[in-house]
Amino acid sequence: MADPRIVVHPPSPEGGRRVHVDTTPVGVAYGVADLLEFLRRAGLDPEAVRLNDPVIKWRGAGPEVWGVASADDEGA
Repeated sequence: MADPRIVVHPPSPEGGRRVHVDTTPVGVAYGVADLLEFLRRAGLDPEAVRLNDPVIKWRGAGPEVWGVASADDEGA
């Protein structure tokens, strides 16, 4: 299997996840829409990319996690 073209790094304490395409940093995504826009700008067809595709390497958490929840966010 080829190395992933897209790496989505773990969520940062401030929220968002750094994204690299072909080892080039392309920005910080705060959700799936941001990620798909980065892929579009990199020349990929966002409609053809599935979030569970092996071309994407999710580090630290999958596509359902974009920030770190605090106790206040959880209603504690």
